[in-house]
Amino acid sequence: MKFPVVLHTDDGQRYGVTVPGLPGCFSVGETLDEALDSIREAIGLHLEGMGEEGTPLPEQHSLADYQADPNYAGGVWAVVDVDASRVEGKTEKVNITLPRNLIRRIDEAARTRGSSRSGFLAEAARHALRKG
Repeated sequence: MKFPVVLHTDDGQRYGVTVPGLPGCFSVGETLDEALDSIREAIGLHLEGMGEEGTPLPEQHSLADYQADPNYAGGVWAVVDVDASRVEGKTEKVNITLPRNLIRRIDEAARTRGSSRSGFLAEAARHALRKG
């Protein structure tokens, strides 16, 4: 799952990183690269804690929505990709029936994104559920 993050620095060297879509999730780094690595780890731990508590993922907003928030003014934005399956619980195998041509299109779309059929369908379902 992709999470927009905002980085702030007072000295141009050390960075604080906040994840607007995960209240309370933040990290720091001595360099920009270190800050991004540490926020990936922080997001993973945050998601793991949410999974243990049975807390669902909060609704994610677009990057533009977060950028419009004055609390994040002057920050540098990035998007990090983190496996969100920890918060969704144990995986379960299901048997579904789909038209052959749709399966072919799903597989091609998954392949171009570097994903599996299951991963692609899970992300499509998450997206549809967020849209309501």
